[in-house]
Amino acid sequence: MSILSKIFGDANEKYLKKLQPLVDKINGLEKETEGFSDKKLKEKTAELKERLEGGETLDDILPETFALVREAAKRTLGQRHFDCQIIGGIVLHQGKIAEMITGEGKTLAATLPLYLNALKGKGCHLVTVNDYLAGRDTVWMGQIYHALGLSVGCLNHQQSFLYDPEYKKPPDKIEKMRDELGGFYVVEDFLRPCSRKEAYLADITYGTNNEFGFDYLRDNMVYDLKNQAQRDFHYAIIDEVDSILIDEARTPLIISAPDIESSKWYQEFAKIIPRLRETEDYEIDEKMRVVTLTESESIE
Repeated sequence: MSILSKIFGDANEKYLKKLQPLVDKINGLEKETEGFSDKKLKEKTAELKERLEGGETLDDILPETFALVREAAKRTLGQRHFDCQIIGGIVLHQGKIAEMITGEGKTLAATLPLYLNALKGKGCHLVTVNDYLAGRDTVWMGQIYHALGLSVGCLNHQQSFLYDPEYKKPPDKIEKMRDELGGFYVVEDFLRPCSRKEAYLADITYGTNNEFGFDYLRDNMVYDLKNQAQRDFHYAIIDEVDSILIDEARTPLIISAPDIESSKWYQEFAKIIPRLRETEDYEIDEKMRVVTLTESESIE
């Protein structure tokens, strides 16, 4: 393979070289976006939505959107997307897997394609591995989306939330602590409880794979479409994709309807079973520890 690489070149390097002009274009917009007021940032979001409705594609507006997210991150978190994070964002937008080592800022990188795809107004999901991270990232990255005029939802096992910086607004001392510690000052003060449906109607929704999966199963059990929580699927980013799609996929998600009338059947079965005859009415597989009914219909 090393010989082939020398002859034809490394495929990853070729791909990254193709992305470099796009990264340069995004960097070239940084000075312009720095001059935008806070109000202008939100107005740009509305403008970009109109351009998409007018026929432009997500790829057409990608440089501007990425530059806007970078500026919002600088103002709210004091963090600036580096080129490696910009590249990671492009890769995720294109539906590919981006491998980023610890410390390269994948949480921040994900805000770029999430904001871009949320401009379609169809909702975006960020699938993470546990409730803590879902809450942390909603509060942490929610500051960026809020500055750009988008709503953010969060799904936890017991409750769902919307990011609201005015909800239970803490004292200035604690607010300063949140600004200094970023994602490590987390959940309750800035997450307003809401219905499951409201969380899914947010522009961006953070949650675990289990919560998204079980909500899907529950929606398929409702008798009225108005009771469904989820809407049509549009775009999702999966954190720790190898763990969720390989390791976690080994554990099936199982859900069942509540017991309504089954108890009376137990009494009926208890009367019938003693009258069944082995080999004629049922067969026993002792190795598999399974009982199978035969085709016989006669019971004395």
